[in-house]
Amino acid sequence: MSEHIKLRNLTDYFTELSGRQNRGVYFYRINGYSEEIGEFIKKYYNAARKNGVILEGKIPNPDKKNLSYYEEIMGMDFQMNRNFIAQGLKKWLPRMNDRQREGVAASLYDSLDSMRKAGKTENMVRNAYVKFMCWLYYKFERIVNRLGENAAPKILYEGQISSYELMLLSILSNAGCDVVLLQYGGDQEYLKTDPQSKLSDVLQIDKMQPFPPGYSLKKVREAIQRDFNREKLYGTESSLINCTNAWIKEGGIENIKVSAVLRGTDPNLFYNCFLRINGVEDKLTYANELLRLQQELRNAKRRFVIVNGGLPTPAPDEISGIKRANYTGRDQMILDLAVNIKYPANPELQRIMKKAFADIILAEAEESGDNLNRLTRKAVYLLCWLKRYMPNLFENWKRTDVGCFICLGGCRDGNEAVFLRFLARLPVDVLILCPNLSSRCCLKDRLLYEINYTESLSMTEYPDETSHIRIGTAAYHAERELDTLIYQDSGLYRNRQYENANTVSLQTMYEEIKLLWDQEVKYRPGFGIVDGTVNIPVIFAKISGVKDGRRDSYWAFVEKLITPDTIVIKKAPYIKPAADNPMNQYTPGFLRAGRLQRAKIKEHKNYPYGILREAVQDFMLDKLQLLIDQQLIKGTGQNGTEYTVIATVLNLPEDIIRMIHSFDFTRKNPKLIYINTGETPMSPEDAILTAFLNLIGFDILFFIPTGYRGVEKYFNGSLMEEHQIGEYLYDLQVPDLQGALSGGSFRLPFEKIKKIFRGN
Repeated sequence: MSEHIKLRNLTDYFTELSGRQNRGVYFYRINGYSEEIGEFIKKYYNAARKNGVILEGKIPNPDKKNLSYYEEIMGMDFQMNRNFIAQGLKKWLPRMNDRQREGVAASLYDSLDSMRKAGKTENMVRNAYVKFMCWLYYKFERIVNRLGENAAPKILYEGQISSYELMLLSILSNAGCDVVLLQYGGDQEYLKTDPQSKLSDVLQIDKMQPFPPGYSLKKVREAIQRDFNREKLYGTESSLINCTNAWIKEGGIENIKVSAVLRGTDPNLFYNCFLRINGVEDKLTYANELLRLQQELRNAKRRFVIVNGGLPTPAPDEISGIKRANYTGRDQMILDLAVNIKYPANPELQRIMKKAFADIILAEAEESGDNLNRLTRKAVYLLCWLKRYMPNLFENWKRTDVGCFICLGGCRDGNEAVFLRFLARLPVDVLILCPNLSSRCCLKDRLLYEINYTESLSMTEYPDETSHIRIGTAAYHAERELDTLIYQDSGLYRNRQYENANTVSLQTMYEEIKLLWDQEVKYRPGFGIVDGTVNIPVIFAKISGVKDGRRDSYWAFVEKLITPDTIVIKKAPYIKPAADNPMNQYTPGFLRAGRLQRAKIKEHKNYPYGILREAVQDFMLDKLQLLIDQQLIKGTGQNGTEYTVIATVLNLPEDIIRMIHSFDFTRKNPKLIYINTGETPMSPEDAILTAFLNLIGFDILFFIPTGYRGVEKYFNGSLMEEHQIGEYLYDLQVPDLQGALSGGSFRLPFEKIKKIFRGN
């Protein structure tokens, strides 16, 4: 029989018998946890899976079928002698050789004899013998014929072991098996069966803690599978790993300029920099410093890329160029998408890229909790950008090369952050510049080295020696700082300080309209500025009927609402459906997959808004896209109505365009009053116009004395509120209202404006 020997360290379990003292075996119980023990259990689990038995919980007692089969083969005779047991094993477990059989028989006899000496009856001893024989056949047959081999079979047991189970494992241990008991609840129950610890030893090593909550062999198996999957993901790993920022000294940009060969000498490391600089140290010299950095990179023949204001979103053809499939799991997705990373000119660099890709996507999955679809989208974007910038960063790459990727303005979203984190694991310096402190970069990473300055500078493009560089004087920057102090969070605003806005429709009482109508939007409820975007509270309402049936008061109310920035429409339809629109024929080319093709629109020879400020053009196209996305007009995305929407918005009347161009989002907003006293219906184009102007920030009132339906029949949902103010009147004549124009709409004349200011 085999001798139980003591461990020097846990790795002794994996030493072959020929290398052990007296060819002994180990039988230990583990009552606590440490990182070392965790790694040992995973390794021992694998060893037991290949050459041993894993017991997750109790060994089931033999059932009726097991006992019936045993009785059929062996009969129910029992004799308490070693020869009888050996002969029984020869018949019951024929694959065992004589030496193995003698070892098990001797150990089994000793255990049964100890029961007899402890006072157990002959019947109890016989029942124990039958139980042990069934267990050997049904649970351990795969290892009993390996006993005595140089690689000792391994048994791994989880849980609180019973007395009979302990006896059987002790029998197998004495016959030549290594055994490990995992006791998550401690040693108390075990010591009731073996109070002197004669059958096994307890493991005692440093830094042992209680097992983590929920720890089990199932969790171990899952961890092993994860390790296996990751090994598949990484494949053959590179001999080069990144040393990021550990080598840098004080200072920021100066570290980027250090030659790669001077950063460190370990041949197994590449030394790169991952740096974000928020704000500027000196406004007067900042642009010059960036220009000098670019020149020095070029003179050193280092490959570099500069992007301004974030990374351009991958184009459809870039996305379609990434080979992918439908995925059911994260690791499957990573393994499949990594095939897109190809750099045949240098397999070493390709291995570095694939490892960084797997590392970052796995980390992103853990940190963000994204579902598989969102995670796949991030991975695809990463690969698109890698393919886009790879030639400029890695062409003819050698082990001593370190490129440079400069991002001015920081990361706008998680997709960009994932890509820059990926780049920072490659032989690339990643420099993120955020000179404007009001624009924050969303990237977070444990490797990132960050420098913060208190001075802020608005800069949208990286200076280049071939471009026109503008450098502000000290007086200019002092004025900008004073400007910021006055207009930031003070309720005061510069002329056209903001270039983007969203609208919020106010729900009001009818009587409130005249109070709010000519008020600056900043005094209205709901006004606010969030991340540079103005929230504009606007009026969008229909007034049905005539209060008390009093026509004179009705028209007087309308006239009081007419301001210098009011357009009045007094005849329906304002835009006739059959009216010639020069943009109609071009709209099919302006929309693809629901997205406006902005570049194509702006470059078109008939595009009418090219004279407007660029920010105004972008604002109008943003609202046009929103009008389509939200499907505010019935038929959008179903019967081609979206093309009518585009044509109508790209052919607005000149006076409306001028009002949009002049609109300052923090002051009084432009107005539109639409009067329809008859039965002529408004057109779908009228609905498109008013819905669009509502998104732009116009106050819009429909005066409908008849109470008939108007543009709302073309809207999806209730876009405007309705005030029922009195009885319905028909066939009213719209009075002159101090200046009606022949074209069906009018603006308040200058003489009327002067009377208002004189108080007349």
